[in-house]
Amino acid sequence: MTRRAPHRVSDVMTRTVVAVGLDARFKEIVAAVNQWQVTAVPVLEGEGRVVGIVSEADLLAKEELRGEDATMIGQRDRLTDYAKAGAVTARDVMSSPAVTIPADATLPEAARLMAQHGIKRLPVVDGQGILKGIVSRADLLKVFLRTDKELADEVRREVVDRLFPVSRRDIRVDVSEGRVTIDGTVRDATLIPVAERLARAVEGVVDATCHLEAPSTP
Repeated sequence: MTRRAPHRVSDVMTRTVVAVGLDARFKEIVAAVNQWQVTAVPVLEGEGRVVGIVSEADLLAKEELRGEDATMIGQRDRLTDYAKAGAVTARDVMSSPAVTIPADATLPEAARLMAQHGIKRLPVVDGQGILKGIVSRADLLKVFLRTDKELADEVRREVVDRLFPVSRRDIRVDVSEGRVTIDGTVRDATLIPVAERLARAVEGVVDATCHLEAPSTP
């Protein structure tokens, strides 16, 4: 029996990406962000290599710091922001190097990278740094759109059948809105917490509870 591979970034990423070149003008970038309703755009060089990213926060520096003086006391720790406020091209306003991720990374890896850097979107690149897509927080949540039947089938196949090959016919798996409940009788009580942990780890499962019982040994 072949075990289902975990979802990869390539399974959920958006392949058509709005991107700009290094020399894209400030207003061009704002127009792209507004037209395509995105929060950030990758900046490309040459044949599509990602060299940076421009986010809404990068763009807003121009408005936030309008008329401010970077030489004032207390302002010198924001010199990078002041430089972006004066930028007129992507080359000057982008954050670089961009935080990127390979297409074969797992969804938890992408989620951890986003959390670590406090970002909402990751450019997806190949081994040469060429843009292949983009993955957002919303993309990572797509696994929770799996149907209850899909989840029940996978929990039975990957958890029940593997851990309890003898007792599996005495075990029932119910899933409602992503919440898994496993009921029945098994021979080995030590495997019950393992089953609950593995069921909870199935992609798309919101929660899992085991109500399994094992005969007490005299």
